[in-house]
Amino acid sequence: MNKKSLVGSVNWTYLILLLSLILVIGGAFALYLTKGQKITVQDIASAEKITGLKFTSRERAMMIKDLEENLQNYEKMREIPLPNEISPVLLFNPLPPGFDLDKFRSQTEFTYDEPPEVPLPENLEDLAFYSVKELAWLIKNRRISSEFLTRIYLERLKKYGPKLRCVVTLTEDLALAQARKADRELVSGIYRSPLHGIPYGLKDLFATRGYPTTWGSPIYKKQMIDENATVFEKLTRAGAVLVAKLSMGELAWGDVWFGGLTRNPWDPNQGSSGSSAGSASATAAGLVAFAIGTETWGSIVSPSTRCGTSGLRPTFGRVSRHGAMALSWSMDKIGPIARTAEDLALIFREIVGPDGLDRTVFDLPFSYNGQEELKSIKVGYLKSAFDQVRNNKEKYLAVLDTLQGLGVELVEVNLPEIDPYIISFILNAEAAAAFDELTRKNLDDQMVRQGREAWPNVFRQARFIPAVEYIQANRLRSLLIEEMNRKLKGIDVYVTPSGGTSLLLTNLTGHPQVAVPCGFDDKGRPLSISFVGNLFEEGKALRIAKAYQESTGFHLKHPDLSKLESLKN
Repeated sequence: MNKKSLVGSVNWTYLILLLSLILVIGGAFALYLTKGQKITVQDIASAEKITGLKFTSRERAMMIKDLEENLQNYEKMREIPLPNEISPVLLFNPLPPGFDLDKFRSQTEFTYDEPPEVPLPENLEDLAFYSVKELAWLIKNRRISSEFLTRIYLERLKKYGPKLRCVVTLTEDLALAQARKADRELVSGIYRSPLHGIPYGLKDLFATRGYPTTWGSPIYKKQMIDENATVFEKLTRAGAVLVAKLSMGELAWGDVWFGGLTRNPWDPNQGSSGSSAGSASATAAGLVAFAIGTETWGSIVSPSTRCGTSGLRPTFGRVSRHGAMALSWSMDKIGPIARTAEDLALIFREIVGPDGLDRTVFDLPFSYNGQEELKSIKVGYLKSAFDQVRNNKEKYLAVLDTLQGLGVELVEVNLPEIDPYIISFILNAEAAAAFDELTRKNLDDQMVRQGREAWPNVFRQARFIPAVEYIQANRLRSLLIEEMNRKLKGIDVYVTPSGGTSLLLTNLTGHPQVAVPCGFDDKGRPLSISFVGNLFEEGKALRIAKAYQESTGFHLKHPDLSKLESLKN
């Protein structure tokens, strides 16, 4: 290399360094200008397009100083930590005007059909598909021990859980300790409830001390919460045995979590639906006797439908959400997933009621009579929903024939005329607030699912929902509650295909819903029917569901898990 070329090389090096320095300084200056930039009338005019409003130039100019003060307040607010468990002081109330709560306070009856005898199966592993009621009889009468039953479920969880991708954390040490305690108590004459010694699973959004609570997201994969959810505490007091924390759609949407797609045991090529994906999948596959799920908009009903389980979404304000991940403070509800409607009643009785920690919970008893005369229950059917069914319509219409054959007189009912979908953004706004930090710090980029139909995009677009429109949507929600109350006058329960408009509507109004299997499609996959009750009248919906199940037997079928053997974990 000659001297001339060497000089040229050095000059280029200095020039590149100088340009880099200019870019860095310029970028920092631009960032400074942006942060301190004033809001302009043009900014307001652009924002008007998002909200569908139109202001004059004078009106825009007039509000600039206030908008800048608001922004300063937002920044100060964001300096104060707001953990997920902090709820807003504004509490949702599902009660229509004039609703009489006192009539429920004296309704404390609980009657179920305790079997006179439950035989043991030839293959003891078949106990995995017994109902809670049957297992309770065997344990209570000491035909099997809780530890024996727990070990059956633990082995099945280890064998099939990875194939179904339904298990996040196996709680083996805790389960065996709880099972042994249950057995010792029985020897001492202590029998806590029909859940005594029964193994179950928790959706992995319930805090359980000593175990991770991942919320299905890699962001929270190692999250340890040093407390127990109220539901876990209540089930422990009832003698139940926790064997696993089960998968959930990431941050309670869908059936995809950081471990992959939770599978439907009836068709492993299909997801189990969500977001209580693992709770339904594990119950259907006989990996747990029952499970606890949550629902905001279909997260118990939908996976119960897909997996052929029985699921109860209770009235809003029935079960404490303390220690459970918050998604939507005005819509989140906790309920059981099991094999039968009567199992749901047995489980629900143990978790219902206040704990002094969740201010939305009503102090009302749960009443259920599994032997109530069906003719005393006034049942409606949502004709419009049956008319809209396109596939397997004969299976759904057969439900009505079965009910009429049981002596149930069906009356046509209609839903309120207000379209609930126009206010469904209430969920988006609350969810975006619950996970505000993910959006502001760009942590949402770490989430498994991206794209338009995923939380990161929903959290972002929800930032542009005006506070005024959120309030207006909740005022329309009040009208829906009042109209629903009028529509259901004289009706105790109505029957409808699971899903559709009714599912969103009743999640917004807070009504309870029971979903049970009603047959299978031409590929052998479950279908389900739902029974929607009046507020706080889960018992009547469960009674009708029980009668339907006992006359059909679809709940007695279970999936062939040999299909899982060829699948990779």
